[in-house]
Amino acid sequence: MQNTKELSQSTCPKCQGTYWTINGNGDAVRCNCWKREKQKRILKFANIPDKYKDATFDNYKTNIYSDPGKMEQIKKLCGTYAAEYKEKAKGLFLHSDTKGSGKTRMAATIGNVLMANGVTVKFATSSSILEEIKKTWSKTSEYTESRLVDDLILAEVLVIDDFGAEKPKDWINDKFYYIINERYINERTTIYTSNFALKDLDYDERICNRIKETCYQIHFPEESMRDKQAAYNMHQLRGMIEGR
Repeated sequence: MQNTKELSQSTCPKCQGTYWTINGNGDAVRCNCWKREKQKRILKFANIPDKYKDATFDNYKTNIYSDPGKMEQIKKLCGTYAAEYKEKAKGLFLHSDTKGSGKTRMAATIGNVLMANGVTVKFATSSSILEEIKKTWSKTSEYTESRLVDDLILAEVLVIDDFGAEKPKDWINDKFYYIINERYINERTTIYTSNFALKDLDYDERICNRIKETCYQIHFPEESMRDKQAAYNMHQLRGMIEGR
């Protein structure tokens, strides 16, 4: 149990944790601490993977690609998209056949910029969405399926990572169609990353058509940054061995 000293350190002394204060005119106004609290809630809701929580456009390296100029153009395009984002903007479909080409990091970077500007973002892999839905079918589940799906539908910006990785069974098609269609009719922005071009996705045509209409498609370089990092790690290891 928290003692009085701990409470006084964690609770705003101005509003006593209510996030409201009274101004000179006697009106209730948001306390200055509300902005910090709101940002904390946005970050928690977003669920950006720890690996990418500090991802920015400044630390997104393009010189490790075989064609840095092309990747610099993609980075600039995505940076402009994030900086100039407006509610109900078109989404993005970031794709390449090669795993590890930087798509997820780019999507997370965009999400970080949007959250810093107060936009509500939700990040989830397509497989985790399906796993969480299946968990709600258990009688002991803490959440209902409708509550989970509502989080995905209502987020101003939804990032679906690794879209198309799962085998499209009928129930999977139905769940994704419902989520994507609800976001479609309510004009909410969705960002996808995928190891498939849109035309190669093995999904219901209704899903693909809605993505095609509502997203800008950006083809990432067909090369793996993970392979390059692995090669660099080996180079470092050899240097350490030879240096002994």
